Amino acid sequence: MEPDLFDHAMQSRMEYEAPLAARVRPSDLDEFVGQQEIVGPGRLLRRAIESDSLFSSILLWGPPGTGKTTLANIIANTTEAHFVTLGAVLAGKRELREVIKGARERRKLYGVRTILFVDEVHRWNKAQQDALLPHVESGEIVLIGATTENPYFEVISALVSRSRIFQFRALSDNDTREILYRAISDSKHGYGDKSIEISAEAMNHLVAVSGGDARNALNALELAVESSQVDMSGVISITLEVAQESIQKRAIHYDKDGDAHYDTISAFIKSVRGSDPDAALYWLAKMIYAGESARFILRRLIILASEDVGMADPNGLLIAIAASQAFEYIGMPEGVYPIVEATIYLSTAPKSNSTKSYFEAYTLVEAEGHVDVPNHLKDVNRDGDALGHGTEYVYPHNEVGHHIGQQYLPDRLLGKCFYQPSDQGYEKEVDKRLQRWRTAQKSVLGIDRNQYESPSNKSD
Repeated sequence: MEPDLFDHAMQSRMEYEAPLAARVRPSDLDEFVGQQEIVGPGRLLRRAIESDSLFSSILLWGPPGTGKTTLANIIANTTEAHFVTLGAVLAGKRELREVIKGARERRKLYGVRTILFVDEVHRWNKAQQDALLPHVESGEIVLIGATTENPYFEVISALVSRSRIFQFRALSDNDTREILYRAISDSKHGYGDKSIEISAEAMNHLVAVSGGDARNALNALELAVESSQVDMSGVISITLEVAQESIQKRAIHYDKDGDAHYDTISAFIKSVRGSDPDAALYWLAKMIYAGESARFILRRLIILASEDVGMADPNGLLIAIAASQAFEYIGMPEGVYPIVEATIYLSTAPKSNSTKSYFEAYTLVEAEGHVDVPNHLKDVNRDGDALGHGTEYVYPHNEVGHHIGQQYLPDRLLGKCFYQPSDQGYEKEVDKRLQRWRTAQKSVLGIDRNQYESPSNKSD
């Protein structure tokens, strides 16, 4: 069949008029930016792509603009297999049947295998995914599914079990910056044929606000360039003000590697520790707005839950960890809700820093060096018969109240107290039990009341 010149002309025009993000999309792995733990030199998926030996199905899972579709296009450009693309939003079982029919004919007549790329595969319902399953299982097609949602929840388990999952991460600031500079210097597909000067502040703003989404960053750059006038010297200047208008977000003073980063997280943590949820929410909002890593914020909340809330409310640690896990499932923007919940919970929880009692014990261990374990606490299985190790140990669960006041510290530390409960929240109840147990132990071991040492409970 003769090529349709009108179709060819229309295709050429569409490529020319395509958005910048589509025009500068890399065509091979050497140009691919980010996700080096997946497609970096020597990695399994890269080896499979370069050797055209992608025989098993894969699911590419990650936030928008991180390279999932780009990687699929690179596979299409490098493989000898027939490559078919379906968008799950528009295509259904009818289109899938046509793909399967074509795959069978090509394999039968020409021995050519078929790779099917399904974008937004999670949008297919269970029946549609079930229709795909037998053809993936039989090897009639190799599936490449792209999804922004957690495939363990949004893709049927049978399909997940037959696929290798690769999790894409939001691009780093350096990755996003590299992509933007490439677009500016690319004379064939980007703006290399124009004289563009972009200020460092403008570039930093585009990078920060795009949040690791290359498409978002490139769209903003395109709007900034196309909406700016060429000056008398033929230069297009992209200032911070232009960048703000292009991405519709004002810049705030926040350098992720400088004082603003450390000062703001410090203010946030001190506000939570100081039980001021209003201030904590303000500093949280500033960090999120400026593009701070949500994972960084959550890591600090997990630390704070143990360091500053601690035993006063042990659920604080569970809330912080649950918020971190929930964020991994959800991502931004909805992922901010579990972060806010953890922030409010920890801000309003009773506070105790008694977990720092560990460091007094650590300092003592460091200073004293070797201290022998009391015989009755030693392992009974190896030397119990020969040396009597562990034979005098009393099993607490056999005693009334599941407690026996026997010795657990070395002789020289008898009566030493590291942990001193606070009078806050749950720890108040812990203190009552502990005082009862320590009194019983003192009585059994004949320790004078004054021999007990209580560590100071000062905050640093």
